Amino acid sequence: MATTPAARKRPAKISNLSAGADPTQTRERILDATFRRLVTEGYAALSVREIARDAGVNHALINYHFRTKDQLVIDVLDAMNQRLLARQTAMYDSGSSFAEKWASARRFYEDDLASGFVRLQAELWAASLANAGLREKFLPRLLAWKKVVLGGVREAVAALEAGGGKLPAPFTPEVIACWISEFWLGMEFADLLDVKDEQLEHRAALDAVQWLLEALDAKAARPAAVAAVAAAGAVASPAPRKTAMKRAARIRSPR
Repeated sequence: MATTPAARKRPAKISNLSAGADPTQTRERILDATFRRLVTEGYAALSVREIARDAGVNHALINYHFRTKDQLVIDVLDAMNQRLLARQTAMYDSGSSFAEKWASARRFYEDDLASGFVRLQAELWAASLANAGLREKFLPRLLAWKKVVLGGVREAVAALEAGGGKLPAPFTPEVIACWISEFWLGMEFADLLDVKDEQLEHRAALDAVQWLLEALDAKAARPAAVAAVAAAGAVASPAPRKTAMKRAARIRSPR
């Protein structure tokens, strides 16, 4: 039977294109293929047809699930970002010392650099400069990460003040969080560009913060140790109580 012009123009139904496929699995394959294309070829070279080929689906399914290329790349970012933000939040909420948390953040960064996530974020950042629609979607995700950093800094400053320390007035948690987040973003671009000299300087800066946080942890632990020794002395006999007070005095001493 001859095909009429109207029949030739009629688009295929999505149900036919995805017959027998699990929609969730199809979506995951598309997201995975898009991520791999983004971190190897970049946003500018991103092709919906090539993504569809990599995912083993008809390219019409990408439009069905994501509508636009920008929404597709944002969904890729969200799929990773949600896991990473949960990881960061769990780390900050843990009972680890501040130096241990900083060391964990550094390990997370190395993992993210190796996985391609840092490249993904940089690609979307660059594309957002000329794409207002993408920028509107991308910026809230970036700011969510900065909010997590600010929460961690506020906790560290509160611990410092609880231990009797106090930062000069200009050094608010907001200022320190700004330093950390903007430094980190600059470090990411230097690492992606493989600028060797800057990489060495960045590692030295990270080590310096590590040392600072170790000092903060020691200062925060000192009042707790003094209280513990004093409490032990309160229930001891007179002779041991004198010994306990001497120990408390030594703990108070900066040496």
